[in-house]
Amino acid sequence: KSSVQTIGEEQIQNPYTELLVLKGHQDIVRFLVQIDDCRFASAGDDGIIFLWNAQTGEKLYELHGHTHKITAIAPFSSSDVTEEKTDLIITASADRTVIVWDCASGRQVQKVSCFHSTVKCLTVLQRLNVWLSGGSDLCVWNRKLDLLCKTSHLTDAGISALVELPKNCVAAAVGKELIIFRLSVSNNGSEGWNILEVKRLVDHQDNISSLVSVNDLTFVTGSHIGELIVWDALDWTKQASECNFWDSSVHPDVQPEIKLSQSPHETSVQHLTSDEECVFAAVGKGIYVYNLQMKRVIACQRTAHDSSVLHIEKLPNRQLISCSEDGSVRIWELREKQQLPAEPVPTGLL
Repeated sequence: KSSVQTIGEEQIQNPYTELLVLKGHQDIVRFLVQIDDCRFASAGDDGIIFLWNAQTGEKLYELHGHTHKITAIAPFSSSDVTEEKTDLIITASADRTVIVWDCASGRQVQKVSCFHSTVKCLTVLQRLNVWLSGGSDLCVWNRKLDLLCKTSHLTDAGISALVELPKNCVAAAVGKELIIFRLSVSNNGSEGWNILEVKRLVDHQDNISSLVSVNDLTFVTGSHIGELIVWDALDWTKQASECNFWDSSVHPDVQPEIKLSQSPHETSVQHLTSDEECVFAAVGKGIYVYNLQMKRVIACQRTAHDSSVLHIEKLPNRQLISCSEDGSVRIWELREKQQLPAEPVPTGLL
């Protein structure tokens, strides 16, 4: 029997049990973002953003404002300690707009409609108090939604994912390449901001589908053919590389069996999230917990959804949220075996 734990089954350690299935979206759900310990948002191809209570599964708000599918979402709360904290999120859509939302009221705060192409990713740089939009180019904005600077047109494929790195740097996924950009910071408003390309990393064999920062020293990338690369966040050297890391039948000393029947959808790393010890990977229909120190999968749920899992997010209290092409959002909880009830936990349907 494999030593890998299976999420959702009764296990010796680290089992995930499905707590809730949240229904509401009418199409593929592609994105999740945690707002605070109690709330998170989901979004996808129906163009609607739902705000949820993470503990009860109650739907708090439906945010209507985009006319096409959502293409990116990020938390947008102020990092300025002098301001009263407001919980905001920012969303981008195929309608070529970006909207900032107030999570307390569900209302639009601001909207930008000056994009020439679809924004595919958003990230807020807390150190510099600016945010970035990525697509056919990379743009830097302040919190008032003023454009500070942008790169020239990169490629038609564009930037599919972004992650903040130390030293005012970001890593951008552009096809198979990972491009490191450095932002030069201005002290006098919008004058003097600049984006400089400093390095291109070409270690992936296929298009990069997800990036995640683990800590100030490490970030991880995943690709469509199932590669997982662990990088040094300071000098951008490769620390470790895995392929088919989720396949428990692959023994380190044995030549892996070639599976001709395995489709790309089953091997693609659709999304990554992380804590200090582990990377949580959405691969095919499953969720896998990869321990960075042990360099192996320590827990998994091979069929977490009926279709591909597109996004996973951590919640407090050892919980995970996942969303899928099947249109559902699911909440999972990590439980020790002795805490599991004798009877199976029923799935809550909302």
